[in-house]
Amino acid sequence: MGRTVPSLRGHLGWLVTVSILVLSTALGGVPRPASAEAIVVTDVRVGQHGDVTRFVLDFTHKVEFTLFTLAEPDRLIIDLPEVGWRLPPRPLPRRTGVLKTLRYGLFKPGLSRVVVDLTRPVAARRAYLMDPEGGRGYRLILDLVPATRAAFLAVGKVAPAPGTAGVQASPTGTPRRDVVATARRPLFPTPPRKPEMGGVKRVIAIDPGHGGVDPGTVGRSGIYEKDITLSMAREIRDRLQATGRYKVVLTRDRDVFVRLRDRIAVSREAGAELFISIHADAIKNSKIRGLSVYTLSEKASDKEAAALAEKENKADLIAGIDLTKETPEVTNILIDLAQRESMNQSARFAARLVKELARETKLLRNTHRFAGFVVLKAPDVPSVLMELGFLSNRQDEAALKRKSYRAKLIAAMARAADTYFSRIEEAVRP
Repeated sequence: MGRTVPSLRGHLGWLVTVSILVLSTALGGVPRPASAEAIVVTDVRVGQHGDVTRFVLDFTHKVEFTLFTLAEPDRLIIDLPEVGWRLPPRPLPRRTGVLKTLRYGLFKPGLSRVVVDLTRPVAARRAYLMDPEGGRGYRLILDLVPATRAAFLAVGKVAPAPGTAGVQASPTGTPRRDVVATARRPLFPTPPRKPEMGGVKRVIAIDPGHGGVDPGTVGRSGIYEKDITLSMAREIRDRLQATGRYKVVLTRDRDVFVRLRDRIAVSREAGAELFISIHADAIKNSKIRGLSVYTLSEKASDKEAAALAEKENKADLIAGIDLTKETPEVTNILIDLAQRESMNQSARFAARLVKELARETKLLRNTHRFAGFVVLKAPDVPSVLMELGFLSNRQDEAALKRKSYRAKLIAAMARAADTYFSRIEEAVRP
């Protein structure tokens, strides 16, 4: 039988660290097994027993885990070493007891995360790892019960229970890193450069939306937006770099979560002259289809654009990050719209991109749209966000799964980039 974690009195027993494996000090306190590939999650189950909601994760090996909670909205976070996921081909549990929905994935190298959205504040009556028995492997068992908000909010202020080893995860799960502090380029645009074969190349940042613990939209066939965007981004990179005129940097090149502000930082550190964020939407009306291109504006072009921006801007929250303690400096740099020239350049590229895409595919009505996407708010990098289509529409989803169709979109993007940079160079020629 497994052993129950010693608990403090009342709600103080909620934050629990179970130590089974030796931590690697080289990882700076991030839980890491001797062989990350050896640990696999094979199932997840949720059941209601009276006032107790039991949450169970099945593992192939012993595992260390850390729990904490976040409010606004109420969430339970389960941090694990980097693990594999081989779950049964069925929908994830939802709307059972205190559980509303859940998601999982790689939060950062060495750290996997499960985020459980809650219907109300909770406490953990029990949290322990059960040894294999009855043909099952190791099981992480959490018994959750309703709690007062005061008890729920006090969780993050307590240390791990006495007698348990390990590390308490921070509410963000990652060190703070401000855009200003990491940027190696000035805050103002650099002079235009002429791309030449063997010479200086234009730098373009491609941002595959979502990733890791944040899957984004789920298509009608079950495909994740994060997988479509990553495939598209890699193919764009290969196509543009093959011309010899561009250097392309991806904000992520694997299925891992990346904070919105860090996507901006990656772009600025690389000296990007153009930032293209790739997404695929879903809405209730499954008949609507078509591609659209967005540029930044605090005033959305329509209600749909405003709703989309609001949803995308919650990506950090979805991944289990506490956004209530952001400093004014970070907020200011993200909403600084003083660089009007960058916004003008964004609009010029968007117009060219829409024109080229119209030659290849069906576009959404009013294709060039405006909204307040956080990921477009770098003050010195012209930026656009492409919604490749609607995964809620069978035709769009089927098309986006075809490499041949994605290649047509990428060819249009390449033509748009060529024209965009050529016109910039013509404007500054003596």
